[in-house]
Amino acid sequence: MTSAVSPPSTQPIQADGCAPSRTGGETLVRALAAHGVTQAFGIPGTHNLEIYRHLAAHGIDQLNPRHEQGAGYAADAYARLTGTPGVAITTTGPALLNIAAAVGQAYSDSVPLLVVSPGMPLRHPRQSIGLLHEMRSQTEALRGVAAVSHRVSSVEEIGAAVARAFTLFRTRRPRPVHIEVPLDLLTTEGPARPVVTAPPAGPARADADALTAAARTLRSAARPAIVLGGGARGAAAECLRLAEEFGAPVVTTANGKGIVAETHPLSLGVCLHTAAVRRWLGERDVILAVGTELAESDLWDAPPALGGTLIRVDLDPAQMYTSLPADIPLVGDARATLRALLAACADGRGSAGADPGGTHRALAALRVERDAETHGSAAHLLPYLAAIRAVLPEDTVLTSDSAQCCYYGAIPHLPVGPRGRYLHPTGFGTLGYALPAAIGAKTAEPGRPVVALSGDGGLQFCVQELATAVQLRLPLPVVVFDNGGYGEIRDEMLARGDRPVAVDLSPVDLPALARAYGGHGVRADSPDALADALRQALVTAGPTLITVPEEPSR
Repeated sequence: MTSAVSPPSTQPIQADGCAPSRTGGETLVRALAAHGVTQAFGIPGTHNLEIYRHLAAHGIDQLNPRHEQGAGYAADAYARLTGTPGVAITTTGPALLNIAAAVGQAYSDSVPLLVVSPGMPLRHPRQSIGLLHEMRSQTEALRGVAAVSHRVSSVEEIGAAVARAFTLFRTRRPRPVHIEVPLDLLTTEGPARPVVTAPPAGPARADADALTAAARTLRSAARPAIVLGGGARGAAAECLRLAEEFGAPVVTTANGKGIVAETHPLSLGVCLHTAAVRRWLGERDVILAVGTELAESDLWDAPPALGGTLIRVDLDPAQMYTSLPADIPLVGDARATLRALLAACADGRGSAGADPGGTHRALAALRVERDAETHGSAAHLLPYLAAIRAVLPEDTVLTSDSAQCCYYGAIPHLPVGPRGRYLHPTGFGTLGYALPAAIGAKTAEPGRPVVALSGDGGLQFCVQELATAVQLRLPLPVVVFDNGGYGEIRDEMLARGDRPVAVDLSPVDLPALARAYGGHGVRADSPDALADALRQALVTAGPTLITVPEEPSR
């Protein structure tokens, strides 16, 4: 015979005495609001209702995507665009596991994402007793993909846990944090104490001796180069000034795309994966790398052998000895460190800056080599990318997916400048990022143009977020290059001499699906048709899914 297990009570447990008190749920929401949180993403569930109950009263808007993975990607893009932590709220068990892929992507791309969830009750036994959403350990699961996963043990600890998360975001390499509040603590009342907030933290600047050595090395450089990653985003002006002062060509990772305008005479764009640029980088006598791992996800191969001095600027000291160890490590905030480096260089400038004509001629030749490598895999995409670029304003936010049209097409061949942004899931390489990320970006800046770029395979990981985009009623073009399945994996199978298996998907009328959700959908069979559809989509309320048909590899 089995006995039923009653669910935990959802009625507040009164604190002793008559002093003012608050539930754990309100304590949590007040702590978020005290740290400047005004927007959250998530889906309410049985165990997190005490959190949702207090959001509006404390000035926090809530957007409910159709899946927790979508909530995570939306919060990720919100954080990338605003520079403030993105917040996602899930319920217990499967909901938290649903967001785990987005947490892993945020960890890979150094995004400050805060995930808040209930957990099993405070005194829940280690042995399973069959509670709703019960799992062995949520914190152990999230520790595999987050920087920190912390389970609080009292109402009083909730505020400190939130403050700790924001301290980590402000003082260390920004990465996702998970806070678990036992579901009974959410309705337990504790003393109404003042909210604890993270102390203000000034930007960390690199060691003075290292700055002197770096300045001396840069001033003596004959063939300098600058490599920019996502960690350089807040120092765009300083990066450009260094490049121009030393005549140093700039190459970026996908996350660094557009920090220096890709139309600038010194810009090589995103092309670290090309043999020509990797060979060129190995011939530089000084390389200044800012906010980048210089890892396989950036290089598409093992790091190249460098013949010159490598100066690395990074907030994370561990980056100084991973992948390509730094000859001169500058550990600190990119903006503060580069400003100090410019000041240290003020008494002279590198010899590379003395012959801009020679530098520009050499870069022109290098671009020819680079394009010879990259145009083959993107030849059919180039006219469409040119049409997109011609239509979109300079401040457009582009979100992309792990799709051929993005990493072979838009990343190297769709120029972006500092006024625009390009958000891409590098490293962890999740699928389905583009659409929910575009929703997060549009939530952050509703008046700014936002366009999602995806493939048909990746889109269908989060296609249900079209319903969320309809709910927003904001213009949101979603451009989908349809090659009938998982084109990259199909091509890899063919390259191995294998027969393609499980990569060809049944055709889906994606524009009709968008219309079924209440949005708009069209097919663009030419670059001109794509340009016309984009122009219309940018002024049409709700999402417009634009399918560009591609011929699949066979």
